[in-house]
Amino acid sequence: MRRLVRYAARTVPFYREAFVRLGLDPREIRTASDLARLPLVEKDDLRRDPEAFVSTSRTGRDAIPFETSGSTGSRVRIFHDRRSLLANIAYGERERAVVAHVLGRETGYREAILGYAGGTLDKVSAFYRDWTWIPARPDRLELLVTDPLASNVEAINRFRPDVVFGYGSHLHALARAVSAGTIVLERPKLVIYAAEPLSNAQRREIEVALGAPAISRYTAVEAFKIAYLCERRTGFHVHEDLAHLRIVDGDGRTVRDGDTGNVVLSNLVNRGTVLLNYLTTDLSRWSAAPCPCGRTQRTLDEIDGRVEDLLELPNGELVHPRAVWGILKSHSEVLGYQLVQREPARFLLKLVMAGADDYARLAPRLGGDMAAMLGPGMTVETERCESVPREAGGKVRMVVAQGCPGQRRPSGLGSAAGLGSEP
Repeated sequence: MRRLVRYAARTVPFYREAFVRLGLDPREIRTASDLARLPLVEKDDLRRDPEAFVSTSRTGRDAIPFETSGSTGSRVRIFHDRRSLLANIAYGERERAVVAHVLGRETGYREAILGYAGGTLDKVSAFYRDWTWIPARPDRLELLVTDPLASNVEAINRFRPDVVFGYGSHLHALARAVSAGTIVLERPKLVIYAAEPLSNAQRREIEVALGAPAISRYTAVEAFKIAYLCERRTGFHVHEDLAHLRIVDGDGRTVRDGDTGNVVLSNLVNRGTVLLNYLTTDLSRWSAAPCPCGRTQRTLDEIDGRVEDLLELPNGELVHPRAVWGILKSHSEVLGYQLVQREPARFLLKLVMAGADDYARLAPRLGGDMAAMLGPGMTVETERCESVPREAGGKVRMVVAQGCPGQRRPSGLGSAAGLGSEP
């Protein structure tokens, strides 16, 4: 870490200027907790001038570009040097050990991946093929989330995979369809979701519907591997040698353990785009107890979503996506949804339903319940759709504020409806 800090002070324009401006000697940053003394870097800083965070060294110039999904507004190019990518591969053995524990073997299994054409996974996989030699890879079926659900299900049933891997929202919709009886899916032995957070209740819903444990990986293009669920599924184990995390409130102050706040990330291995003390828009909190699996890495209790996903009502109240999900979760006919805030007090609830009769029967009730949850003066229209629209990187946002001021770093996060608790 100390070498990376000195490297940033020498070769990364943003940090070089910051150390001079603050009158701070890089040698004063001796421990991970000292990283909090550096400027808090926000996504807008990175969007505005991404080159300011790229090292001018040869390592930085030769780094490989990746793009963020654009789910928070615009896509940003992040450069990763080859050694950092190889470090992510090596430390990924922790995640592979979880898969081996569940399946009872390390190799020889079949894996179906529901991905997005041209996404980060494609580029990372290409790097793995060019720069590593892995003697035994899973037998893999690659499918696209943009293809019809029915054709993907048919392909999965023919392939009969041991592991199904994909976006959280897509796998949750798949599980809802299985529960509703609209599709029949051969049961895998393990489900892995990434890119989009799900609540513990949604994860358990996948497990019940698909008859297999579901684990998650907390990743971001800015750092790749951050944390992962183990086979006990009680918390996300942080890859502490790849990334240092702290949780802060709306004023950037570190919160007490157990309190919800923004995740601040320092990528400890990347020498391309260097990000230290980087404020993500992810919400989480530290677990109160160690994981019973025996691993000693610190754990996050749950990934609660993004600050951008908090809806702001005209009275200043914040509504968390979990509160929206709380209205819909007991209705198995709802296979997918998106709540769009068109104006401060006017909403559109898009519903993917098992059938037209289900929509006609339930839509008025769900719209009314949603309006009641949002509060007096709120209006909610409903619309039946075949699928929830995906963004450029393949992700789905369950709540969207169109033309309404989003919350970038709200204070009092714990008071947001549905935040910090599971409906």
